[in-house]
Amino acid sequence: MTVRPIGVRNLFWLVAAAIAVSGLLQLSPLAPLAGRDTQRVPGGEGFWDTLLAPPRAAAADDLDLLEQDAFRAAVDRVAPSVVRIETVGGLPRVGTVLFGTGPTTGLVVDKDGYVISSKFNFINRPASILVRLPDGQLKPAQLVATDHNRMLVLLKIDVDNPLPVPEIVPQAEMRVGQWAIAVGRTFEGNRPNMAVGILSALGRIWGKAIQTDAAVSPGNYGGPLVDVRGRVLGVIVPLSPQSDSEVAGYEWYDSGIGFAVDAEHILKILPRLKKGEDLHPGVIGITLRGQGLDVGEPVVAACHPNSPAAKAGIKAGDRIEEIDGRKTQRAAEVKEQISRRYSGEKIHIVLLRDQKPLQFDVELVLKLEPYEHGLLGVLPMREPAKAPGGTPGTVIRYVYPKGPGAAAGIEPGDALVSLVGKPIQGRVEAIEQFGAFQPGDEVELEVRRGDQTRKLRLKLGRLPEELPPVELPPARGEVKPPAGERPKVGTVELKIPEFKNSAWAYIPEAYQPDVSYGVVIWLHAPGGFDFKELLARWKSHCDRHDLILLAPKSADPQRWAPGEVTLVEKLLDQVRSTYTVDPARVVVHGHEGGGTLAYMIAFGHRELIRAAAVVDAPLAGRPPENDPLHRLAIYLTTAKKSRHAEAVKQSTALLRQMKIPVTLKDLGEDPRYLNDEELAELVRWIDMLDRI
Repeated sequence: MTVRPIGVRNLFWLVAAAIAVSGLLQLSPLAPLAGRDTQRVPGGEGFWDTLLAPPRAAAADDLDLLEQDAFRAAVDRVAPSVVRIETVGGLPRVGTVLFGTGPTTGLVVDKDGYVISSKFNFINRPASILVRLPDGQLKPAQLVATDHNRMLVLLKIDVDNPLPVPEIVPQAEMRVGQWAIAVGRTFEGNRPNMAVGILSALGRIWGKAIQTDAAVSPGNYGGPLVDVRGRVLGVIVPLSPQSDSEVAGYEWYDSGIGFAVDAEHILKILPRLKKGEDLHPGVIGITLRGQGLDVGEPVVAACHPNSPAAKAGIKAGDRIEEIDGRKTQRAAEVKEQISRRYSGEKIHIVLLRDQKPLQFDVELVLKLEPYEHGLLGVLPMREPAKAPGGTPGTVIRYVYPKGPGAAAGIEPGDALVSLVGKPIQGRVEAIEQFGAFQPGDEVELEVRRGDQTRKLRLKLGRLPEELPPVELPPARGEVKPPAGERPKVGTVELKIPEFKNSAWAYIPEAYQPDVSYGVVIWLHAPGGFDFKELLARWKSHCDRHDLILLAPKSADPQRWAPGEVTLVEKLLDQVRSTYTVDPARVVVHGHEGGGTLAYMIAFGHRELIRAAAVVDAPLAGRPPENDPLHRLAIYLTTAKKSRHAEAVKQSTALLRQMKIPVTLKDLGEDPRYLNDEELAELVRWIDMLDRI
């Protein structure tokens, strides 16, 4: 629920009532504003009736004007410190964002000519930067340093006289629901532009920003968010909780969701920026257990090899209890404590291992060496859920002919029993256990064939990028239908109450709760789609390969909105809560604009998504670091005449550089969606995502 500030009007009447009751002042001096009878005084006949009566329309208009005057006064107070920034030259486009030549905004933070602004305003690398002061002076500026974690830049201009520095609001005084005014200086004229809203949340973007519903846009990126007294709450920047790319959050502008880096933090880092020190996010190199940060426990599922965490001695299974003295009850709190810090900072961690407390001092680093998953070279059977006490191990369905497993003599029908001495309980557990190793690592493996068990030592290879053979053996045997009712099967219409979007799912008619089903989330191109036509192409594949097809429709048929990422999250949660979903085969699949959204979802929800299949769309944002627990595979298409051909080529190179396996499909001359043969190949690619 949004809490609306009390406002000047209501505050006026509260103060008037208090003064009147105290008998300190006659009401008559206030009456002209309120439209009252000026002859009545406190204590006189009809006083309470007069005081509490609703104001006349003219008086209400006057009070609205008072409120507006308060906003203007707040902007006037900060205006001498708000500057206009003009750039010359630079790239016309960065990723999918087309840059214009319009001015942007900055805020004076030091009297000697230092100006803070949004990094977004400069990612197109302009040839020159000019700062226009409120008095009209135009000054050349130099970019001194960049905060890559909170997307800020510090500029420096030479000044003849000290510049006015605004007053800030300490973090301790910020309250959700208070007035918040977004200020920019992008239009001609003496006054800044402004948009009024409230401060709607604190500690957003993993503790790095405050949130407002005031309208923000590229024009006021870098400008201040101020309170009703004209004090600076923060500096407006585009940010996103799902991505840390240079353009992340840009697509949210004018959506009622805007972010600002709080001013108190900016003052803390200002000395470092003034020295020319670029600041970067710090990473520790751990993956936390669970399917969601908000509900997951702060338990380490895996440590990145050669990471600060691994070097400090942190291990899988450790439960993080505190970071720098702050308790951590949820995985999200661990992420927040780390994400808001910078590379080079040290944190003190208290954790539990076998119920014993241990303490570690860990220094965060700029980046980790790209992690690459190791491959044994087998596909496991997708066995039904085992009863407690069942035989451990996972049975082999298929062996890659040139993989390490084949060279070691592993055959279909063999069962993987243990890895480096730890029992393998099933397919999903085996995938996680092998995730701790990279190509070239030598592992000891126990394999059962019939009644015989043998131990093997072998070196792991690399995950394959090529498509599998035309036919793969069945992934499971027959499953006996369980007694009792099943959930709905066939075409199921889905609805998320807070969204007006239509959405459908196809559940195979032969659905059995004991079978794990992959999920393909289909995101359409501009223009929408017909679910019956889509299902006609996918139904046989879903029935044969145990796949659930999930197909939402964008609210605007011509485009996906960033907020619809949440729609997809909730639809997937709905499917997972009703049906048995295979965590190793959840794929987001999009065409053109739907492909762009597919990247956003895949990169922002690594704990849920295992692959992205993108047709004719460029990379959206920088891919996240590969990690041991959450594998990610990418399927891309290219076409010679596609306007995205060069971007897809660059995307492929970047993904491979980050050790994320990419399968690239050439569609020939013209960009298009997949034909029937190519769609069958994509389904086979999905069928091999649970490779070990």
